[in-house]
Amino acid sequence: MRFSIRLNNDLPLREYARLARAADAAGFHQIWVSHDLFLRSAPVLLTTMLQVTERIAVGSGVLNPYTLHPAEIAMLAATLDELGGGRFLLGLSAGAGNFLEWIGIRQERPLAATRRAIHTIRAALAGEPIPGWGPEAYLRFPAHPVPIYLGAMSPGMLRLAGELADGALPLLFPPEHFATVAPLVAEGAARAGRSLDDIDLAACVWCSIADDRERAEAVLRDKIAYYGSALSPLILERLGLAREDFQPIERALLIERDPDKARRLVSEPMLRIGLVGTPKEILPRLERLVEMGARHLSFGPPLGPDPVAAIELLGREVLPYFGNR
Repeated sequence: MRFSIRLNNDLPLREYARLARAADAAGFHQIWVSHDLFLRSAPVLLTTMLQVTERIAVGSGVLNPYTLHPAEIAMLAATLDELGGGRFLLGLSAGAGNFLEWIGIRQERPLAATRRAIHTIRAALAGEPIPGWGPEAYLRFPAHPVPIYLGAMSPGMLRLAGELADGALPLLFPPEHFATVAPLVAEGAARAGRSLDDIDLAACVWCSIADDRERAEAVLRDKIAYYGSALSPLILERLGLAREDFQPIERALLIERDPDKARRLVSEPMLRIGLVGTPKEILPRLERLVEMGARHLSFGPPLGPDPVAAIELLGREVLPYFGNR
C-alpha cells in the first residue's frame, strides 16, 4: 500500500513546511500541492517542502500546459528534481475549463494538449529533439526522467493516464467512484500493452477529520462550495447531482462573497463527495476502496480544522490499519 497527502495552494506559506514535516514523520510516501489560479504559487510551495524533508516524495498536483508552457514545465521539473535528489513528482493535466475561462483561455482539445505536453516534457528531460522546436531548444543542465502523474476525471483523460502516465491522480467524488475510474485507466493501459499494475493509481479522496464532527463538516462544506462547480459530469452523475445544483453556491461564494451562505447551501448528498468524521468513522469507506482494488490511498484537503493534527491522526490510526496489506 502507498499513502499520500494532497494540499491546496490556499494556506499561508509557512504552513507548508509544517505540513510536509508532519506527513514525512507520519509515514506518508508522497505529498502533493495544487497550483490553482489566483492562490499561492505551487513552485514556491514545492521548493519549501522539498527543502524541509528528506524522505517523502513531493509532487505538483497539477500543472497544466495552457497556463505554463511545456518548456517551462520541463525546466521546473528538472530543477525541483535536482533540489529534491530525485524526489519530485510531476502532476500534469489540462486544468479546470471554467477556471481557465476566468483569464480568457479556452480549453481547446484538452486530451490532445495533454498528450502533446507529456511527450514534449519527457523529450526535453531526456535531451531529445522536439518536433516544431528549433535546435536551440534544449535544457542547458543535466536532467533526469521525472515520474509524470496525470490528473484525470473524464473517461478520455483516465484512459490517457493508463496509456502514457507513470501514475494517475483521479479525484474520487465520492470515494466509491473508484469502481468507475479503475476500469477506464486499465482500458487505456491495455491499449498501450501495459497493465494497471504498471501505474500508480492513487485513490484521491477529500477527507476532513476531527473529534468534533460538526467542525469537520464545516471545513468540508467550504471546500465543496469552492470546487463543486468544477466537478466532471461523470462525477456529478455518480452523486445524483447536476452542475446547476452548485450555481446558487457559486453565486453566494464568488459574487455575493458570503461564505456562510455558501456553506449552508451545501446539501447532504454533496457531503458524500468526501469523508468526514473521526478516523474510526471513515475506515469503512476506505475499506471498501481497498476491496475494490485501491493500493494507494490519497487524502486531500480539507483534511480537517487542524490539518497537522489530521495528518498525525491518519498516521497513527489509518496507515497502520492498511499498511501491512
